[in-house]
Amino acid sequence: MSSKLFYIKRPSTLKENAPLLIMAHGYGSDENDLFSFASELPEELFIISLRAPYAMQPYGNAWYAINFDAEKGKWSDNEQARRSVNIIAKFINYACETYPVNPKNVTLLGFSQGTILSYAVALNYPEIVTNIIALSGYINEDILPESVNPSEVSHLNFYCSHGSADQVIPVEWARKAPEFLKALKINHVYFEYPVGHGVAPQNFFDFKRWLSERI
Repeated sequence: MSSKLFYIKRPSTLKENAPLLIMAHGYGSDENDLFSFASELPEELFIISLRAPYAMQPYGNAWYAINFDAEKGKWSDNEQARRSVNIIAKFINYACETYPVNPKNVTLLGFSQGTILSYAVALNYPEIVTNIIALSGYINEDILPESVNPSEVSHLNFYCSHGSADQVIPVEWARKAPEFLKALKINHVYFEYPVGHGVAPQNFFDFKRWLSERI
């Protein structure tokens, strides 16, 4: 098996069975963005930060196109999004086969567009992930299965957070996630911070603590 995605990594201090953390950046960014967290996260984590497959001009990358036109206003290319969901899922399998990690302890950390896909990966392929850190994103039901069996997702844990002054993704969209997860009886927490479209220092410390308790 080979990887279709470019990525950077920080190996674990553990020689085998390391908890795996995979990072998915937001629209117009790259693999270096979330990787800046790596030096502050537990050293037993094997960390991989992905670069989204669609290059943007003049720089940056996207997991799927976001289009703007008079007729539809702002809309997402859900076909591309579904392809990226599948690519990330295949990458998780690739990483688990390639590196000395524990396939039963896989965390997906997403920001913005990366969060939208992290929700979708977890709910389409719940057997390959354990924890999801969903920063500044929302659940796009158009890229989820038609139905989700609660018994297949009961092991998942979600940390969800959003900026109450987010000017890119309205906080109202993010607030629907806890209701959705609760209906499926999925373990989750949801926090808001008084910031815009970004990760407040307190948010970082909170999700770091949450993750440390689960690895």
